[in-house]
Amino acid sequence: MATARDIMTSDATCASVDDTLQTAAQKMRDLDVGALPICGEDNRLAGMITDRDIVVKCIAEGGDASSMKVAELAEGKPVTIGADDPVEEILRTMTQYGVRRLPVIDGHDLIGIVSQADVAKNLPEQRIGDLVEAISSAPANN
Repeated sequence: MATARDIMTSDATCASVDDTLQTAAQKMRDLDVGALPICGEDNRLAGMITDRDIVVKCIAEGGDASSMKVAELAEGKPVTIGADDPVEEILRTMTQYGVRRLPVIDGHDLIGIVSQADVAKNLPEQRIGDLVEAISSAPANN
């Protein structure tokens, strides 16, 4: 069975905790993605930031995306998946936490991102509906 390492996107670009939200948004635009892992000074994963986070938690509140730091939106311990975890475990984790993207960790190192689409491409056809239904009904966390 495929593992996170097998199906992930391996060139995950991080937003630094010191980046402004504007810089993070520009990275998302340039990479054509809707979320970025947040990496701290020690290059360890500090969270995830989404385009929705920037809109809802900054712009909609009248905040200034050119001065607000990514660190201000890095909340709690990020939900991750191990590099050698099977696709079924990825599906369980996404469903349990209502997330569409999971940072892939090998030891303490961020080595990639696995998305809902990556999982869907690697699930038996009868399980794809389960994934879409579970994640679509959960609150949008990332």
